[in-house]
Amino acid sequence: MTGLIGKSPFWLDPDDPDIRFPDVELALTEPDGLLAIGGDLSVKRLLNAYRQGIFPWYSQGQPILWWAPDPRLVLFPEALRISRSLRKTLRKGCFEVTLDSDFPAVIGACAGPRAGEDGTWITRAMQAAYIELHESGHAHSVECRLNGELVGGLYGVAIGRVFFGESMFAHTSDASKVAFVWLVRQLERWGFRLIDCQVHTSHLESLGAQDLPRREFSLMIAEACRLPPPPAWELAPDLEVV
Repeated sequence: MTGLIGKSPFWLDPDDPDIRFPDVELALTEPDGLLAIGGDLSVKRLLNAYRQGIFPWYSQGQPILWWAPDPRLVLFPEALRISRSLRKTLRKGCFEVTLDSDFPAVIGACAGPRAGEDGTWITRAMQAAYIELHESGHAHSVECRLNGELVGGLYGVAIGRVFFGESMFAHTSDASKVAFVWLVRQLERWGFRLIDCQVHTSHLESLGAQDLPRREFSLMIAEACRLPPPPAWELAPDLEVV
């Protein structure tokens, strides 16, 4: 691992057996949070990154870029806010929500084209890496179906009692929000400390997410990642969301 002089990110050696990252406090302020370049997307490196509050985010044709922005958007499960309209949708019970029933389909849908955007940051390499993370028991998906069809969902990485959210999609109104609410309620049941939402969006803020200074975020996940994970990723049969 080599740190470049001045305001340049660190370059990661893909052959580094220790898979080290620089301290997150060395991340750039412009662009906000860019910490390192290169390395690989192995399970070991990804888990090492998440434990330190670092995540990959890059476009097709770019090298792997690693980020640790400041502040960090997080949601404490008990702080979830459900709007009146979303509450009505949840009470109707039109959607079927599951965990880990089709991770490849969820990440594939998250990688699909979106209005006003060219390309995707969820490249084929990223999809393959997170499917491997899922198969190793670390990445998880939430599926939201309507009349048997997958219409929304999200995926992320769980370590200890922290859920690091990555992406969500919706092909019909409220589908991703419904998936998110069910996930948050289940994580709260399991005693998860927080959900990492990475960067600020008005959508997540409306659901109760808030900004945390990076240093505070780092201290919280260092403790919560050491906690034992839940025994199995299944929705509790008696779980209530509203």
